[in-house]
Formats: sequence, C-alpha cells, structure tokens
Amino acid sequence: MTLLVVTIVVALVFDFTNGFHDTANAVATSVSTRALSPRLAVAIAAVANLGGAFVTTAVAKTVGKGIIDTGLANPRTVLAAVLGAIAWNLLTWWLGLPSSSSHALIGGLIGAALVQSGEKGVEWHGIAHKVVIPALWAPTVAFVGAFLVLLGIFWAFQWMTPGLANRSFRLGQLVSGTWVAFTHGANDAQKTMGVIALALYANGSIDSFYIPTWVKIAAAVSIAAGTYAGGWRIMRTLGQRVFQMDAPAGFAAQATSGAVIYISTHYGYPLSTTHVVSGAVMGAGATKRLSAVRWGVAGNIVIAWVLTIPAAALVAAAVWFPVKAVF
Repeated sequence: MTLLVVTIVVALVFDFTNGFHDTANAVATSVSTRALSPRLAVAIAAVANLGGAFVTTAVAKTVGKGIIDTGLANPRTVLAAVLGAIAWNLLTWWLGLPSSSSHALIGGLIGAALVQSGEKGVEWHGIAHKVVIPALWAPTVAFVGAFLVLLGIFWAFQWMTPGLANRSFRLGQLVSGTWVAFTHGANDAQKTMGVIALALYANGSIDSFYIPTWVKIAAAVSIAAGTYAGGWRIMRTLGQRVFQMDAPAGFAAQATSGAVIYISTHYGYPLSTTHVVSGAVMGAGATKRLSAVRWGVAGNIVIAWVLTIPAAALVAAAVWFPVKAVF
C-alpha cells in the first residue's frame, strides 16, 4: 500500500510539473502580444486546464493500456516511469526548452517496462500508431494550418490598419488562448489519470481498467495548480525567441493548435501540446518570410523533441533499480 500511495503522489507531482512546464503552450503568445498580462493569462489558463480535464478519458486509456503491457506492469514500473519523466521535465524547464511532458512520461514508461520485463513489456504497435505517427503529423498540420489561417486573416482583414488589427486580435486571443488551455487540460491531464489508473490496476485496487472519479479530480487540480505556478523560462522561448509575434499571428497559432489538440484528444492520441503549439508558432512566423523564424532556436526545440523519449527512458530505467530495492 505504501508503494501505491507514493506512486500516486509522485504521479500528481508530475502532473503539477506538466502544468508549469506547459504553461507557455497556452499563454506565451497572448503575453508576448500584450493581449493579456502574465498573471491574468496564467489564471485563465489554469481555470481552462481544470475544465478541459473532464472532457473525455480516451487519452488516459491509451496511456494506461496502450504503451506498456498492463499484465506485466506493477506500481514499481509506474513509479520509476514517473520519476524519469519528472527528471527530464525539470531539466528542460531549467534550460528553457519547450520539450514534451507527454513524451517524457511515455519515455519513462518504456524505459521502466524494458528494464523490468524486456521488450515484451512494451506495446510497440500502440506506440507506433498512438505516439510516433501523431508526433510527426501533428506539428506539421499545425504549421501548415497556422500558415494558411494567417494568410486568410491577412486577406479578409486587409482593410484594417495595423493598429486596429492588433487591438482586435488581442481581444480574439482571449478566446483562442483559453481554447488552447482547455484542450491542453483535456489532453495532458489524462496522461496522469492513465498512469494512476494503471498503478491501481497493477496493484489490484481496481478489478478492471477504468478512471475513477477521484483520479480525474486529483489530476485536474494538480495540472491547474501547476499551470498557475507558471513556466516563465519556457514562455520567453516560445513567445519571443522563435518568432517576434503580433496579435493576428498569435491568434492564428492558438486557434490552429487548439483545433489540432482537440481532434487528437477525441481520438485518444497522447499528443505533445508543446510540439503542436511550436509548429503553429513557426507556421505563423513563416507567413512573414522564412527568415522571420529564428530557425536556430527552432532547431534546439526539435533536438529536445527527439531526445525526450530516449532520455526519459534511460532515466526511468536507471531509477527502476533503486525503486525496486526500496519497495
């Protein structure tokens, strides 16, 4: 029972770090265009995160049943996985890199399962179809979508003066920023729900895999609290260093990324909201000219994306041994 309680607490800590790590996804563009003050943007995002967490459990079921073999996993596997994910989250947060909390958790599950059970412990087919393929197409769709949406805005509102356009789309960002935060809560909070349910099932605390109501509430509150705590280092990277953004571009990036995240959540893909928002920001920037995007910074973000799953897997694999020794 002690192991299960520790695992649940650590999973909620991960959920909290997910919130402050990914705050930038929802609010960086709103803050950088001065549509919202930082504290107001973060408060709105926290409330929207909380509401989004109750939309569906499709992603939670994918994470809990589709990444590693539930018949071989036990609470030690989950604890090592979450510790590995937290370690990678904190490192990339400190470096200011908008890496994926989702992929950190998935990498942690893979690493812990491999050490415990070997290759048979990992659902490779599920990872390919639910993680790898969406990781490739989602930011690409967001890039193209934001590019086209912003071109459409330029065409439809060409009669506006730059000042009027900025004022109008700053108001629009109240809606689009809240939309991104809502979809972020819908997708990301479910990953923690999934691993807690997996720990409960592996421990025998529930007879079949499902998401208890108290797990939904705990995960929703944790990610909302983390979001309110804020992730200012990453916010600066995403909001200004990739592309100096104006209000129409911010609106296009947020509206597009929110749509991609929502659709993916509906189909149960544990998507990286960081990937999607970063892709949309780059797409919006590319409408100005390709040189408007600081591709060096964007390249560093891509490197963090590529490293996340294997790095978190390695950390989780290393952590599994002391976890086994203690519990």
